[in-house]
Amino acid sequence: MSNNNPEPVIYVVDDELAIRDSLTLLIESTGYEVRSYDSAESFLSEYNTEQHGCLLLDVRMPCMSGHDLQNILTTRGICIPIIFVSGHADIPDSAKAFRAGAVDFMEKPFDSDILMARIDEALKKDIAFRDDFANRQHILERVKRLTAREKEVLDLIASSHSNKSTAQILHISSRTVDVHRASIMEKMQAENIAQLILMVLSYKQPNYGSKEDSIG
Repeated sequence: MSNNNPEPVIYVVDDELAIRDSLTLLIESTGYEVRSYDSAESFLSEYNTEQHGCLLLDVRMPCMSGHDLQNILTTRGICIPIIFVSGHADIPDSAKAFRAGAVDFMEKPFDSDILMARIDEALKKDIAFRDDFANRQHILERVKRLTAREKEVLDLIASSHSNKSTAQILHISSRTVDVHRASIMEKMQAENIAQLILMVLSYKQPNYGSKEDSIG
């Protein structure tokens, strides 16, 4: 585990008590902390987006299904890795889960060693997500230091406009664009235009629960 990441929590959401208990015992026996919930609603009411971990999620539950919960998390920009577990797995269910970004889809009963391997993979993905998110937050802080005009110029640079076309669109001189561009490069700590464009693209991605800031 990276020193920059807290100890993970494995969340188990399943309406069947026996399944929750067996998963909790299995996962805790490997040293992980487990928090279990009997419904998607109870998980949502307590989940802290800052907590490193992954989610074991039943597909078919009363009221809010596993797919419903996955959709809500996606809508909120929450990228916790999800491993679906189901006693009634079928192709449409698994396809729907994977299209929405699930890490895996396992049918009950499942091999405990395979499950733990999938959990380890999901936790690695979560660390990668969070490291990427932290990097995007640093980039956003740099964007906030730009002036309103510099943000306009950055928008156009990111859209592959040349200095000449940027000047024409903003009704300023090419020399002024050069000055703004130099200032943008310094404030964004970019070594070249390619890196600058990658920075812009990188923070326009889903994050852990807060809506993305725009350049403007």
